[in-house]
Amino acid sequence: MTLVEINFDGLVGPSHNYAGLSLGNLAATKNAGATSYPRAAALQGIAKMRRNMARGLAQGFFLPLPRPDTAWLEALAADDSTDPALVAGAWSASSMWTANAATVSPAPDTVDGRCHLTVANLVTMPHRSHEWPATLAQLRLAFADRASFAVHDPVPPCFGDEGAANHMRFAPAHDEQGLEVFVFGKFGGPFPARQHEHASRVVARKHGLDPDRVLFVEQNPDAIAAGAFHNDVVAVANEEVLFTHELAFADRQGTYEAIQARCPGVQVVEVPADRVPLADAISSYLFNAQLLTPPSGEMTLVVPEECRESAPVWSWLQDMLAGNGPIRHVDVVDVRQSMANGGGPACLRLRVVADPATVDPRFMLDEAKASLLEEVVAAHWPESIDTAQIGDPALATQVRKARAALLEALEIMELG
Repeated sequence: MTLVEINFDGLVGPSHNYAGLSLGNLAATKNAGATSYPRAAALQGIAKMRRNMARGLAQGFFLPLPRPDTAWLEALAADDSTDPALVAGAWSASSMWTANAATVSPAPDTVDGRCHLTVANLVTMPHRSHEWPATLAQLRLAFADRASFAVHDPVPPCFGDEGAANHMRFAPAHDEQGLEVFVFGKFGGPFPARQHEHASRVVARKHGLDPDRVLFVEQNPDAIAAGAFHNDVVAVANEEVLFTHELAFADRQGTYEAIQARCPGVQVVEVPADRVPLADAISSYLFNAQLLTPPSGEMTLVVPEECRESAPVWSWLQDMLAGNGPIRHVDVVDVRQSMANGGGPACLRLRVVADPATVDPRFMLDEAKASLLEEVVAAHWPESIDTAQIGDPALATQVRKARAALLEALEIMELG
């Protein structure tokens, strides 16, 4: 069995809109009410996936969830008096950020030698709290090989769990035993801390992880208050590299020392706050990047265009590349439609270390399938959505037909 890292990107759904539902997500609330462009958003995401494949990396994808979610509206007994934000929650396309789909522990880390995935409950934000049943169904279809995968129900909803966005893994290589680091929040000033410590501990136990190969660390409350609603907005890990902002963790030095005590080869690439203030790191999504090891072995950081447009961020990145550090390349991608709703390159992907041959092939991407996705999107996705259209029956029909056309093209009718 050949274990490699597969990035599963969420295809941006046809209901992509800017309703501004995510408290603490500064980009989402800033752009509330703006016109969205679902077709352009989905094509931007496919282009990012193509670039990963061009690097020689395995690439998968997940499908948009059914929208509008009529079961959610029925559960709310929605009528003309219902809060418009709740109605908009039924239209949310936020499942495109698959870093929040689940937490993943690769086979080398688990007691039974299988890759374990626990679907995230996402209970902190109402518009995301109803995602998990449809996400779970998709995970159980994509990872149906029970000899290779175990897919778990969510953590009980009394403890908020937002998936891999608050989880890091260190290992000499993806196919070797690693150290799994769960990052939780306690406080966030005016914003909620979305990842509960108990949720992380439940996931670690579900996955059968060696307690000596697990760390639980607290996110810096100042980072949450500044708009880092997930840990992956201020830190990202890959193999033996931690790329982090100076203010990412509540106990900065203690976190570094604990990681390096268990993984002595880990290098910390820290961005000082006096070079890149938290506000610039968050607005540019410098850390919400994909940190990848292509077959060449030269580690690459995939950042959004907004990083190039930020003078302090771009200056620091150029200085980093001029040095002799472990990150050797910076690649810039255009995911502006996702960024405007608060999700960068890292939000759009879930990392799964597995043998691609054990994954349902319908969820694995190649050039032909990427072209198929582009054709379906171009033919069926709405060109634009104004938030005033949310709830419109004609738009709802178009959104449903668009997803149905995608499922038919991919021959994945089991999801309904």
